[in-house]
Amino acid sequence: MTAIEFNNKLLNLQENLAYFARSLTGNEEEAKDLVQDTNFKALTNSDKFQPDTNLKAWTYTIMKNTFINNYRRKVKANTIVDTTEDLYYLNTTKEARYQSPDSNLAAEEINRNIKRLDEEQRMPFEMHHQGYKYKEIANHLDLSIGTVKSRIFFTRKKLMERLQEFSN
Repeated sequence: MTAIEFNNKLLNLQENLAYFARSLTGNEEEAKDLVQDTNFKALTNSDKFQPDTNLKAWTYTIMKNTFINNYRRKVKANTIVDTTEDLYYLNTTKEARYQSPDSNLAAEEINRNIKRLDEEQRMPFEMHHQGYKYKEIANHLDLSIGTVKSRIFFTRKKLMERLQEFSN
């Protein structure tokens, strides 16, 4: 396939690429940037395209991979690495918030209710609240994942019943 044929076929895919980019990004401007990046990568790597294969699928793959890489780059850029000994920066909020006495009492009451739970209910719930994944909790407590999920679900339900006065 000549360069002119490749360019013409790529031009014919622009509407499809724009639609796919909008479905990935959900934003018109980001979609335009993604289409432009995809076109650039397709043109610079046109020598790697196999002439008897599907150009649309090839460019969609380039677009999807570009979108994923950009997303990962954004997430990594927003990640805070705290090298202080006591994790000072990680544990500080971006803005100081006033906490009313009512909110402090509510937090104490919630924590008191959590501590009153049976250990077999409390442990999976607390671990999940601390950010552990279901599989990690299951491995640590030597339980099946289904058991962990149901204990967390029923514990959450029990706490919501006990703490109805704090909703809304």
